[in-house]
Amino acid sequence: VQLQASGGGLVQAGGSLRLSCTASGRHFQAYRMGWFRQAPGKEREFVAHIGRGGSTTYYADSVKGRFTISRDNAKNTGYLQMNSLGPADTAVYYCALTALPVFRALNDYKYWGPGTLVTVSS
Repeated sequence: VQLQASGGGLVQAGGSLRLSCTASGRHFQAYRMGWFRQAPGKEREFVAHIGRGGSTTYYADSVKGRFTISRDNAKNTGYLQMNSLGPADTAVYYCALTALPVFRALNDYKYWGPGTLVTVSS
């Protein structure tokens, strides 16, 4: 499985962006999807997770209420809608897939996309 994230860019504080992550290959619906981010000089951290059917979601406390994760299995694509963005959200955002019933640990995700940069100006 190969992943490609898109939708990053430069946005002013308070603005919104929607990231997309499209998977090649088959059986996208068999995997749970996560979004992670890595700010300059910091470790990669968990942002959000969605189950295979799309009904189960988890969020980091820092994005809860502002970000929404979703997926469209028919399109092999997952999304991260980001609202009320602030400078602290500036990071490279990565999508990843896991077959395991987990959601937060990076090492549990098997497939990773190359990341898309989100820059929020104050």
